[in-house]
Amino acid sequence: MTWSEEYQRKRMSAAQALEAVESGARVWIQSGCGTPSVLVDALVARAPELHNVEIIHMKTLGAADYTRPEYEGHFRHRGLFLGDNVRDAVRNGRADYTPIFLSEIEGLFESGALPLDVVLMQVSPPDEHGFLSLGTTVDCTQAMLRCAPIAIAEVNRQMPRTHGDTAVHISRISAIVESDRPLLELEAEAATEVHTRVARNVASLIPDGATLQTGIGAISEAVLHSLTDKRDLGIHTEMVPDGVIDLMESGVINGARKTLHRGKAVAAFVLGTRRLFDYIHENPAFEFRLISYTNDPFVVAQNDRMVAINGALQVDMTGQVCADSIGTRPYSGFGGQVDFIRGAARSKGGVPIIALPSTARGGTVSRIVPMLEPGGGVVTSRADVHYVVTEHGVAYLHGKTLRERAEALIAIADPRFQAELEDFAVRAHYMERKTENAFA
Repeated sequence: MTWSEEYQRKRMSAAQALEAVESGARVWIQSGCGTPSVLVDALVARAPELHNVEIIHMKTLGAADYTRPEYEGHFRHRGLFLGDNVRDAVRNGRADYTPIFLSEIEGLFESGALPLDVVLMQVSPPDEHGFLSLGTTVDCTQAMLRCAPIAIAEVNRQMPRTHGDTAVHISRISAIVESDRPLLELEAEAATEVHTRVARNVASLIPDGATLQTGIGAISEAVLHSLTDKRDLGIHTEMVPDGVIDLMESGVINGARKTLHRGKAVAAFVLGTRRLFDYIHENPAFEFRLISYTNDPFVVAQNDRMVAINGALQVDMTGQVCADSIGTRPYSGFGGQVDFIRGAARSKGGVPIIALPSTARGGTVSRIVPMLEPGGGVVTSRADVHYVVTEHGVAYLHGKTLRERAEALIAIADPRFQAELEDFAVRAHYMERKTENAFA
């Protein structure tokens, strides 16, 4: 049987394909812009027939209807990185959150700790050799295909073909559901003046020839827009946003001085718009790899001048970083923050950065805090933190005492909160009281 004959034999409707999911199954859904919404909708439609199906993924786009109250007992979500489509379900106890480094997710399944039954994925049409492409989103899906006996693919004519570890042969697919629809997009959050000021401070730490990792959000996009005067930058990251396009087209990002995968922008997935999808299509400048590779700190460290830029919800006076929860309420996830902070710390000339606005809620609360909010989790430990950047400046904490850390963090806090932060630091015996206006 030729691959084209096999392809035709496996074609079916989404409803037919999802009959392969049985009660008690554990299902992996490809994430981000690769979310196979046609298959997800068909799975939800089967809810009355199914019980105790566990659905696992990182941040997906679109509706996650399986987390709605009426589907309790039929589906339960296990989140490895939470998007806004599942937060309410986790907060209300209808879904679960697993704190985990992105680099270690694949190992959970490959070790057998979480046996997997079904993979739902979205791919490009096959090439002349019968290979489909994971396109925008390799994430962990390539590894999940090795773990699950059933793989259901939405073959979307609008999914780009990409280079790297993206190829999946028709023979590995159990069922094919064809579609021709725009991919789900993630528009960049508009940067405020504060985001821009933070970004400029971050950009001041980035040398020519650096290799970059950026996280999700307005600050990361603003940083990219602040790098137009740099030279020979490279990319090694889990996620690529739209902001890289202009820098690549202008030659600022060319990978010419990378020490690992020279000339290649290495990533596990993209999160962006149609412009980005078109840009990565058959573009050999990009090399997509599994997250277990892109986020391995020992791999990251092989990039000289590795700059890791990650966000935070709060940083306490000793340098502990909370990035995944607001108090006891899970908000996002560990993501790649620790993977890249540790990798950059071990890189020759590396720069590990935590970047955040100094305030939240319209300037009414400080993000530099005496103590993390009760129940808030520590994502990055104080021993891992090097640079903390706000719109008010840069604090370097690595190797510093508690006194030196407190002084440095108060100096980059919003001036409206510096006095109360100093009061706490004095009462906690982190530091002695400064003279009036010491942090002005």
